[in-house]
Amino acid sequence: MISDRVKKGFQRAPHRSLFYAMGFTGEELERPIIGVVNSKSEIIPGHVHLDRIASAVKTGILMAGGTPVEVPAIGICDGIAMNHVGMKYPLASRELIADSIEALAIAHAFDGLVLIPNCDKIVPGMLMAAARLNIPAVVVSGGPMYAGRLKGKKIDLSTCFESVGKYSRGDITDEELEEIEKSACPGCGSCAGLFTANSMNCMVEALGMGLPGNGTIPAYEGARIALAKKAGMAVMELVKKDVKPRDIMTKKAFENAIAVDMAMAGSSNTVLHLLAIAREAKADVDLKLFDEISAKTPNLCKISPSGEHRMEDLHEAGGIPAIMKELSKKGLIHLDQLTVTGKTVGENIKKAGTPDGDVIRTVENPYRETGGLAVLFGNLAPDGAVVKEAAVAPEMLYHEGPAKVFDSEEEAVDAILNGKIIKGDVVVIRYEGPKGGPGMREMLSPTSAIAGMGLDKDVALITDGRFSGATRGASIGHVSPEAMEGGPIALIKDGDRIRIDIKGRRLDVLLSREELQERKKSWVCPPPKVKEGYLARYSRMVTSASTGAVLI
Repeated sequence: MISDRVKKGFQRAPHRSLFYAMGFTGEELERPIIGVVNSKSEIIPGHVHLDRIASAVKTGILMAGGTPVEVPAIGICDGIAMNHVGMKYPLASRELIADSIEALAIAHAFDGLVLIPNCDKIVPGMLMAAARLNIPAVVVSGGPMYAGRLKGKKIDLSTCFESVGKYSRGDITDEELEEIEKSACPGCGSCAGLFTANSMNCMVEALGMGLPGNGTIPAYEGARIALAKKAGMAVMELVKKDVKPRDIMTKKAFENAIAVDMAMAGSSNTVLHLLAIAREAKADVDLKLFDEISAKTPNLCKISPSGEHRMEDLHEAGGIPAIMKELSKKGLIHLDQLTVTGKTVGENIKKAGTPDGDVIRTVENPYRETGGLAVLFGNLAPDGAVVKEAAVAPEMLYHEGPAKVFDSEEEAVDAILNGKIIKGDVVVIRYEGPKGGPGMREMLSPTSAIAGMGLDKDVALITDGRFSGATRGASIGHVSPEAMEGGPIALIKDGDRIRIDIKGRRLDVLLSREELQERKKSWVCPPPKVKEGYLARYSRMVTSASTGAVLI
């Protein structure tokens, strides 16, 4: 066992003494030591209840003959961090999470890990750590929040963000805004739509790193506690059989996850995170693979913000197993892939239900013939850009209009809320990429403001930043190379015509190559926005969004 490094032999007497100081028994030290990495906190609705999940995981480990050791992980609530300086930190925190788990697991010689995340960057950070460490590991998430209800209708956090634009336009009163904000998020769990947190929790399941149900069993239900106990038992089997994350997270596993992502129309952030996880897993995955799989994967779901269904609806309709079983009819799922259950994907989904035809459609009658995300290339995005195509109004799949250029999110939001953006415009927000932000902030506030102002079918937004999974509309992010690296997005001026052709997979500024080259000669890299602390180090080390915004 790995843990023998800290508990076996006469030289480890001091180490054993420290274990005894914490109340461990000799019998416990004879068993595999399993790190239970708990990101519980009192600042994230999706994490406030994770102490119950961790307790259940430890019960499962004990039932299966292991010794659980609970250790912490940090987490940031993207919603609370949104639209101010705090949003520079969530993506950057993904690397801190992965690094800290690496440090804890190696320093204390854990034999295995159960990783307990629930929200946006915590899920991929933990998966990155699992792949990097490559010791037996299971991920069990905290589960999605139920949708809020207001006057007989389901609402969620995106409703609340979009209400800001409606309020600015005078469409709702102070009292109505207060009613929405008090109803949108009814309790613990990851926010109710197919935003980044729930998208990534579903990816955990599709990759084979979580048990069936991980992505969709609601946070409130007893079945979520039972799942946590089973995760604790499952990791012990993986330790016994020496099954490691890279045995599970192969290129085929990522192809499965991408296919599920496209069928669900998950958050565009999944592209960023899956690329980063694949890099740690040594799997050959690049940006073009997403578009290749999207081109042949039907869109089977319309979960908020793409539609009116919420995560509890997806769970009731059969969840990820039902989606994978349906996709397998078109040969889009590698059924022979190993999972943390000890069984293959094919074995796991054998008893999955059939699509209900509404929340999950059949491959013969999809919402769209192609997947929910699209990767665009062109002279404005030579290394690619990402858009959630399923959440774009049909009339905006092709759009050409004048650029309104802003060098920060704040400038853009101010212009939108003060009526300076008109129908036909293309809002460009730059210097918000991994290096330029730094931290590649989510642009949920500007996109929600555009929607709330009633312009989401008339105005496009492009950025070298990224978007919340709650974003809808013609919102194109991850533009690479970013402005801070002198990418073409840094050279655009107000009034330049921008052409967006989502079906044609193109993003272009209507300027000649010669004009762009002339502008590049006079471009001067601006000084960094942050000059000290972690973000300053992050901005110096982070790579492009097109490669997952990882640190080198």
